[in-house]
Amino acid sequence: MAERRARPAPSTRKHAWRRTVRPEPAPPPEEAETPGPARPAAAQGDEASVVQAALYRDGVRVATPSSLADTFRELRERREGMAWIGLARPTEAELLSLAAEFDLHELAVEDAMEAHQRPKLERYGETLFVVLRAARYLDVSEEVDFGELHVFVGPDFLITVRHGAAPDLTAVRRRMEDSPDLLALGPEAVLYAILDAVVDGYAPVVAGVQNDIDEIETEVFRGDPEVSRRIYELSREMVEFQRATRPLVGMLHALMAGFTKYGTDEELQRYLRDVADHVTHTSERVDGFRQALADILTVNATLVTQQQNAEMRALAEAGFEQNEEVKKISSWAAILFAPTLVGTIYGMNFDHMPELHWVYGYPFAVLLMAAVCTSLYIIFKKRDWL
Repeated sequence: MAERRARPAPSTRKHAWRRTVRPEPAPPPEEAETPGPARPAAAQGDEASVVQAALYRDGVRVATPSSLADTFRELRERREGMAWIGLARPTEAELLSLAAEFDLHELAVEDAMEAHQRPKLERYGETLFVVLRAARYLDVSEEVDFGELHVFVGPDFLITVRHGAAPDLTAVRRRMEDSPDLLALGPEAVLYAILDAVVDGYAPVVAGVQNDIDEIETEVFRGDPEVSRRIYELSREMVEFQRATRPLVGMLHALMAGFTKYGTDEELQRYLRDVADHVTHTSERVDGFRQALADILTVNATLVTQQQNAEMRALAEAGFEQNEEVKKISSWAAILFAPTLVGTIYGMNFDHMPELHWVYGYPFAVLLMAAVCTSLYIIFKKRDWL
């Protein structure tokens, strides 16, 4: 195992370097992997997960090895310099070879293999292990896609292990190579630039989520039946977003606490404080989004309940009106039934019916029918059936 080399001494730089490390929009997929010289076809097949491996001296790229083995050999041969190795979904064999070459702790390597880790910052001797959760907003599906990035930072090397589509570190590498005075500060400068790129990547997500919440508010008051599902799905994404951003606040404060102990460059200290301010702001926005979604869900439930109550009241009123109509119909049917009954009885063709030959039989029958109908009318009227 080759002995690790000391970090190059910080060089004097202009204060304007901070503007040069802001990430640019993601390049097209076909340009995302190799901003430097292309690797041979055989090497690409053997090292498919190696996105980019390069050696730097004084902030300038001095070698672009085609494989991990070549990277190790080049690093051993050069007395000064820094190796920056980028991996995407590496195999277990690749991670184990990196662990053997750079004395990576087995627990950190195990975390990098399994992925699905929470954001954290751990130090193993001279090696710093950082887990970051990047995010990007997908406009087509209106969803938040999360990626995971593991970073190993040593005295003369920096290794990134990416799980997922985000983040794209090509812009970070290109910007750093365009600022050799910054890159000359070593792996710490690259780590802080990666942190900045990840945190800046949260801004489009925050804007997209804010737009989604505005749309949801409109749908809630419009009575869209699918809005509850959308609120629930966005709330789950905000839980993941909160898990990605909240630990970063403590991680960055832990890094700032080690400024004096590890002799961090003064410009990098300012840079890190700026990143900490951004992530704190983002974390507060995410907390606000979760609260807003909870309030919107409560309002939606209230509106749905009110709508259901209104529908039930309308059904009850319709049923009441129907009952009133049934009462009226039943009352008139009862009133008309009395004379019909009397007329039916006297309409029977029997020879021996005393009332048929009675002089007052007809007036009596008429008065009887009138009396019964009047009595029924008065009774139903008093009961408000008529």
